[in-house]
Amino acid sequence: MSYRRGSDQQPQRRILRTQTAGNLGADPILDSEVVPSSLVEIAPILRVANEVEASNKRVAYLCRFYAFEKAHRLDPTSSGRGVRQFKTALLQRLERENDTTLEGRVKSDAREMQSFYRHYYQKYIQALHNAADKDRAQLTKAYQTAAVLFEVLKAVNQTEAVDLSEEILEAHTKVEEKKQLYAPYNILPLDPESGKEAIMRYPEIQAAVSALRNIRGLPWPKEHGNKVNEDILDWLQLMFGFQKDNVENQREHLILLLANVHIRQVPKPDQQPKLDDRALNEVMKKLFRNYKKWCKYLGRKSSLWLPTIQQEMQQRKLLYMGLYLLIWGEAANLRFMPECLCYIYHHMAFELYGMLAGNVSPLTGEPVKPVYGGEKEAFLMKVVKPIYDTIAKEAKRSKAGKAKHSQWRNYDDLNEYFWSVDCFRLGWPMRIDSEFFSVPLHPDQRLVDKDEENRAYAGDRWIGKVNFVEIRSYWHVFRSFDRMWSFYILCLQAMIIIAWHGSGNLSSIFDGDVFKKVLSIFITAAILKLAQAILDIVLSWKARNVMSLHVKLRYIFKAISAAAWVIVLPVTYAYSWKNPSGFAQTIKNWFGNGTGSPSMFILAVFIYLSPNILSALLFVFPSIRRYLERSNTGIVKLMMWWSQPRLFVGRGMQEGPISLLKYTSFWVILIIAKLAFSYYLEIRPLVVPTKAIMQARVSVYRWHEFFPHAKNNIGVVIAIWAPIILVYFMDTQIWYAILSTLVGGLYGAFRRLGEIRTLELLRSRFDSIPGAFNACLIPMDQTEKKQKKGLKATFFRKFDQVSSDKEKEAARFAQLWNKIITSLREEDLIDNREMDLMLVPYWADRSLNLIQWPPFLLASKVHLLVSNYPIAVSMAKDSYGKGQELEKRLSRDKYMKSAILECYASFRNIINFLVLGEREKMVIQNIFQRVDEHIENDDLTKELNLSALPSLYDRFVNLIEFLSENKKEDKDQIVILLLDMLEIVTRDIMEGDVEGLLDSSHGGSFGKDERMTPLDQQYKFFGRLHFPVTTDTEAWSEKIKRLHLLLTVKESAMDVPSNLDARRRISFFSNSLFMDMPPAPKVRNMLSFSVLTPYYDEPVLFSLDHLEEPNEDGVSILFYLQKIFPDEWKNFLQRFGYKSEEKLRVELEEELRLWASYRGQTLTKTVRGMMYIRQALELQAFLDMAKDEELMKGYKAAELESKENPTSERALWTQCQSLADMKFTYVVSCQQYSIHKRSGDPRAKEILKLMTKYPSLRVAYIDEVEEHSKDSSRKTDKVYYSALAKAALPSKSIDSSETVQNLDQVIYKIKLPGPAILGEGKPENQNHAIIFTRGEGLQTIDMNQDNYMEEAFKMRNLLQEFLKKHGSPRYPTILGLREHIFTGSVSSLAWFMSNQENSFVTIGQRLLANPLKVRFHYGHPDVFDRLFHLTRGGVSKASKVINLSEDIFAGYNSTLREGNVTHHEYIQVGKGRDVGLNQISMFEAKIANGNGEQTISRDIYRLGHRFDFFRMLSCYFTTIGFYFSTLLTVLTVYVFLYGRLYLALSGLEEGLNNKRAIRDNKALQVALASQSVVQIGFLLALPMVMEIGLERGFRQALSEFVLMQIQLAPVFFTFSLGTKTHYYGRTLLHGGAQYRGTGRGFVVFHAKFADNYRLYSRSHFVKGIELVILLVVYHIFGHTYRGVVAYILITVTIWFMAGTWLFAPFLFNPSGFEWQKILDDWTDWQKWISNRGGIGVPPEKSWESWWEKEHEHLQHSGKRGIATEIILAVRFFIYQYGLVYHLSITDQTQSVLVYGVSWMIIFVILGLMKGVSVGRRRLSADFQLLFRLIKGAIFVTFLTIFIVLIAVAKMTIKDIIVCILAVMPTGWGLLLIAQACKPLIVKGGFWGSVRALARGYEIIMGLLLFTPVAFLAWFPFVSEFQTRMLFNQAFSRGLQISRILGGQRRDRSSNNKE
Repeated sequence: MSYRRGSDQQPQRRILRTQTAGNLGADPILDSEVVPSSLVEIAPILRVANEVEASNKRVAYLCRFYAFEKAHRLDPTSSGRGVRQFKTALLQRLERENDTTLEGRVKSDAREMQSFYRHYYQKYIQALHNAADKDRAQLTKAYQTAAVLFEVLKAVNQTEAVDLSEEILEAHTKVEEKKQLYAPYNILPLDPESGKEAIMRYPEIQAAVSALRNIRGLPWPKEHGNKVNEDILDWLQLMFGFQKDNVENQREHLILLLANVHIRQVPKPDQQPKLDDRALNEVMKKLFRNYKKWCKYLGRKSSLWLPTIQQEMQQRKLLYMGLYLLIWGEAANLRFMPECLCYIYHHMAFELYGMLAGNVSPLTGEPVKPVYGGEKEAFLMKVVKPIYDTIAKEAKRSKAGKAKHSQWRNYDDLNEYFWSVDCFRLGWPMRIDSEFFSVPLHPDQRLVDKDEENRAYAGDRWIGKVNFVEIRSYWHVFRSFDRMWSFYILCLQAMIIIAWHGSGNLSSIFDGDVFKKVLSIFITAAILKLAQAILDIVLSWKARNVMSLHVKLRYIFKAISAAAWVIVLPVTYAYSWKNPSGFAQTIKNWFGNGTGSPSMFILAVFIYLSPNILSALLFVFPSIRRYLERSNTGIVKLMMWWSQPRLFVGRGMQEGPISLLKYTSFWVILIIAKLAFSYYLEIRPLVVPTKAIMQARVSVYRWHEFFPHAKNNIGVVIAIWAPIILVYFMDTQIWYAILSTLVGGLYGAFRRLGEIRTLELLRSRFDSIPGAFNACLIPMDQTEKKQKKGLKATFFRKFDQVSSDKEKEAARFAQLWNKIITSLREEDLIDNREMDLMLVPYWADRSLNLIQWPPFLLASKVHLLVSNYPIAVSMAKDSYGKGQELEKRLSRDKYMKSAILECYASFRNIINFLVLGEREKMVIQNIFQRVDEHIENDDLTKELNLSALPSLYDRFVNLIEFLSENKKEDKDQIVILLLDMLEIVTRDIMEGDVEGLLDSSHGGSFGKDERMTPLDQQYKFFGRLHFPVTTDTEAWSEKIKRLHLLLTVKESAMDVPSNLDARRRISFFSNSLFMDMPPAPKVRNMLSFSVLTPYYDEPVLFSLDHLEEPNEDGVSILFYLQKIFPDEWKNFLQRFGYKSEEKLRVELEEELRLWASYRGQTLTKTVRGMMYIRQALELQAFLDMAKDEELMKGYKAAELESKENPTSERALWTQCQSLADMKFTYVVSCQQYSIHKRSGDPRAKEILKLMTKYPSLRVAYIDEVEEHSKDSSRKTDKVYYSALAKAALPSKSIDSSETVQNLDQVIYKIKLPGPAILGEGKPENQNHAIIFTRGEGLQTIDMNQDNYMEEAFKMRNLLQEFLKKHGSPRYPTILGLREHIFTGSVSSLAWFMSNQENSFVTIGQRLLANPLKVRFHYGHPDVFDRLFHLTRGGVSKASKVINLSEDIFAGYNSTLREGNVTHHEYIQVGKGRDVGLNQISMFEAKIANGNGEQTISRDIYRLGHRFDFFRMLSCYFTTIGFYFSTLLTVLTVYVFLYGRLYLALSGLEEGLNNKRAIRDNKALQVALASQSVVQIGFLLALPMVMEIGLERGFRQALSEFVLMQIQLAPVFFTFSLGTKTHYYGRTLLHGGAQYRGTGRGFVVFHAKFADNYRLYSRSHFVKGIELVILLVVYHIFGHTYRGVVAYILITVTIWFMAGTWLFAPFLFNPSGFEWQKILDDWTDWQKWISNRGGIGVPPEKSWESWWEKEHEHLQHSGKRGIATEIILAVRFFIYQYGLVYHLSITDQTQSVLVYGVSWMIIFVILGLMKGVSVGRRRLSADFQLLFRLIKGAIFVTFLTIFIVLIAVAKMTIKDIIVCILAVMPTGWGLLLIAQACKPLIVKGGFWGSVRALARGYEIIMGLLLFTPVAFLAWFPFVSEFQTRMLFNQAFSRGLQISRILGGQRRDRSSNNKE
């Protein structure tokens, strides 16, 4: 959910820019790119200079010289940033090069240039042009280079006054023409010559292009000249003033969109391409659904007027769609405001209609023109810019998110302005003086901005918030989910009444009086309603300006009616009693004592409940409710007006009846369980004791009691009930965890998760895997039958086994399976041997006629049989039937049978292939024929003597070895081997004669005369062999290799693959094939989609220096990785055949860096993973399109063929690639790419490498360019562009083939109205790049994710889910995927975290999606319905701070706008997580902050009110409810302890000691047990255990659970409880939420004590110490629980919590208990605490800076927050008040004076401290002696008082401790209040003293924490134990982590000695 953000701040440019000077010429690859942004035009010239340098140095020099001249012209005063340094560096280089290049020069410069230009033109351009198959990319490049060369040539000629020859001018004219045509393109080349490109040959593309080019009847302006290939979008550009690049981008977008939808509508393309109307309508419906809904909502007619003539219809629709996309493509930040775009579109479409209808302007009599005209950039400057400026000013008002939300309008407010009809008051053209645009700046900001605009607006009124005000308050939790809280409160009231009256049995509710009393809950309900109505008014007050009248009326009426009911219900209730008591009697006295009747009250209740009864009816019929909410008719509006204010979103979100039934039953069961538990175990047991307490009298108090006559001991009752009531509100979360685990587990089992979870299971089911492959991953022909659905299909899912005669299917399976296995090899997860054992033959051997399984299934089977057979035979000699044993064995083990059959068949094939002689052939044929007969008759073992099999086997293995080497000189040995084998077969095995063998002896002299036959006439048996093999060698060698494996692998391949990750992936993949997934369509018919990854400045590729740089322990990352992944390192070395690391570093540096980067969380890893999708699509397209012949050859052959002939557009592989282009785009949004590039940052070069490696990768970035302002001033303006780049062809230097530089080329560059980042960085970064994505789906992938080859094959199945409804009335808009957390193996913390995360992304989200129907979007592998979201505000929200968790808001937005979110588990994506405690805590802090912001957001409020009751419960407990419950858990502990403190210190506990309620309180024990269940992470552990159980078996789950307990998981969970509580609570009270970059490195380093202190001081340490003090005080003065088991149980969990909060960071800190480290930490901490702060001193360097920053949030908190803070701080004064009466001196008196005196003493001490510090400043310099005497006197006085107290007043040690315990918290409380009131304190001049006091406290806290840690560090075994606990995973994998931590120092030193 985290994380890769665009930055929210502008980067520090100064540092980057200055590098430009030094970098020039340093690195030739990039020096043409390191150009200041104001000189960006000279970059192409420098590129050409680099290109020609190798062939002509002088020309290169002239190019650079010209670039220098041009730079001077562009910026004569060098006013741009970095320009002066750049020019100087370039000049220095020119001076150096001038002399060297002059030496070799023969002609003048002009001549030199001319001849070079001529040479270039002939050699390159003409040659390329005349080639048979033109290479488009090379041509594009050549034309660009030629144009630059001409520019330089012209300049040189002018200098030397030489005229240009005609021939050159002519050539240049041609170049210029072509250069315009051959512009760089993205996916579709749309120039006139592009028809030959493979992608342009697809009929669907041609249809879309020709439809767009239909410009008949469009009114072009008179002065417009016709261009070739003009289309509709050109006309729109001309009329409305869109940017050229925007038009080109959207043209391609629209064509691809239409083509992809068209091909699905028309599967069989016609010869005559014509765009299908159905396709057009489908896209149009999706694009305009939101717009039409908006028009209907506002009661306006939509501007989409269609003509009546059919021919014009298509053109008109395309115009409307083109217009919308062009507006969207240039709208920049306005894309977050979909209804604002609707407003703009509404008017522009109307103008479009006017122009096409030929309307005439009444004023001028001319045809109408668009209001804003069609000049260049008119749309951007006149429409987008004013609205953008308003957003920017509001963002400025937010003071980087520090201002209150209510003081500035965020994106939502500005967008919701367009939800009311008032928005039309803006007019068109928009009135710039409208209230919408007026943004008065704050007084402190106004001074800075002296713009005229601001002065104009300053006086205007600010329109205020719209529809909703985000106010920091806990009341939002009640306001958003008021129905739930009311329900709980009423249930609680009813339960207490039932328990209090009567027997306490539930049946007593039927007793008349009890029932009547229970009915009083309706009065409570009315009061709660009134509270809600008042809250609504208070919290919406700041939105009143924009509120429409009917909304205001509704608020007022709601409040009045609620108030009326609060009066009516109690009055009628009072009259329903005969002799009421108490308050009811008072009411009767007021209203007259008439006789009442119960029926009045019942009637009132019935009327009061009538709206609820109606809504309950509607709840049962969701479709009616949906209709009513969507309806726009007046009467329905009026009816719905009362139930909820009418809003554009949040209408019609109801689910279907089945889903409704499912989640309702889930919640009904849960609520019944919870209420029963609460009643029987918490409420009922507490009633009797409470009654006893209320009747008891307490006369003696231990302190000064202010209310000695309080009725019924009310204080005690509150102290006892408060924790129980808190637990009552919290424990639904526990019940939710239990039930969700059970239901989620059940659903998972039904979805067939974990059926194949081990290699054994995989082996046993492997025979059905090819069938499953073909059923799931290969498109079905129309003839095949569809899959069965239903219950039976769920339980029994069988696939047809692939029979050996279905060659095509076997071939397809082989291609896919092998691709997966080779990808595992390339990732180094398996070694070469394992790869060979797992591959299936590519070249299917048709003659074998059987299925060839991967060797790892068949390995060792043959060897086993051959070696064991003779023994078996000799044993079976005596008994009958020696063959039965063998047959049994074969029938049992199908793979053994398969192995034997395959070996026999291959043996026969090979022999038949080798032997060419006729006679031999006959003999061999006879032998095989006999064997076949025996096999058929089933008497092989009886008839043949198989004991000689081993010797035959050995010969055969030898033969195979010779054949695999394939050397000519081995031929003779092969002949001998063959003869040997023949002899064994004929003599030993077949113990009879073999036909044809007798007459085939060598000499043939049998029965002839004895003459010698000449040598050449001798008949050599086996003389003619087909050896060595020369044809089809690859297929042959594969066959031999496989056979060799089958014969020789001796040990069973049970552990193949041995790598755990490879096992997990293969078994998950195989398992997923048996899960329910949609059948795959052909690639051509699948939905197209894009992947988008936002990237800011994380590592792209680790550099070698970074990898080898040792940390403080001397451990480098590379060493660490080698130890963590030892097997993968070995496989890596094997892949390159190197044994030594040194050699690797030199020769394969790049590969080494890649290997390490693929094991980190780098961009390279993510890009590789996502590009697997493209490879998968290419292969799948090949399998779809290949003819049988090509299919049998395999895709490798096709790939090779295309490499040999790369330009042939007809080649199959080229077609596959162009199909993949059409279906898949990957855009990485590298926000700062241009800045990195211009500053020579290595990241830019690495991104460029990625683009070169993956040519279809696109990089979007924000280009900041300095341009000179149009006026004459020297000012430069910053202009921002949204740009898209791809890799250019690697430029070869002219006349030589080596590559000079890899460069990128910009495809589109769209100007922005200003800086793109106004809100949260990451969503803004996504938003700027989203216009470059294509297709109907959009997958958002984060920088910390990974993908796998085998999962990529399932993408097209997944996208089909968009076409199914999934039991909902709506199609899905977001498809959720599961993730696998790949960082779990680093340390135990990473393991806890990955387990926790894993259970959330699997079992958690499975349940949320179905049955609960509240899954949102939680981060990144989800696939969005792209058209749905781009018309509804994008894939995330971006307002500063409020949308901190930007992802989940996309889910909220989707759901509110009638979307549907599903979750699919047959496909997974890898994801990295944080691995160190500090990183995890920062991440959890970010999420908790985000949840705090969600709590006060409008989205949660709307969901809480617009879901039905049960779905609202699901929504609450799975979003903010989890955090609020966590907060209540911690609060319970505090309330319990403070209650006990009150009882102990006031003496009430002693007074009531004999009452059971205080002594033995069962209910309290239950409540605190519930609390501790949450505290130790039980809620998170349950689903975790269930999910591991499902997927890996319950035994494994149990052992992991136990192991987690041993590794202190409860400590981790208790600690993270504190993190969540602190940050969630603080955000709700004061704000201060911020993005925390966690930097996902490898964390095995030691965090310093000071770091830990800074991070956890406020969130954990302070709270931990407070708990310890509470427990200690209670321990000293409490009287009750001594010795009772319950006391132990209750306080142990609290002690555990306190201990965890104080010491977990040290426990989980690597080397946390190493003595040397402890010493270093101590000095570091001392330095930090004593450092003075000041301007610019960072918090890491000085305590003062940190302390100021730590309570900075209070300054922005507002009055409410400050007041709450002060009230909370008052709790620290209770200690002093209670404890001063417990000293032995004051034991006898309870006078209030004692308390007064204690305060006096405190102030005296503080005064003295202040006096001493003032004295130190004033006196220590001049009156040193006097000052020291004064100090001495003070000390002596204190000592005297102390001695007197001990001697006279009998003061004890206990008293001293009590004094400290009393005074310390008071001081802390004073500190907190002082911080809250900082402005007042600063004014009073006391801030310095406050700071000094604070420092004192921090030092004490530091010592308290440090001492125990240091003490433990004394014992060496503690450190050992800690290491073992932290890195157990690693230990169990046999790693020496201690060596990793202890470092390689020893190795290093020994190396040095050598």
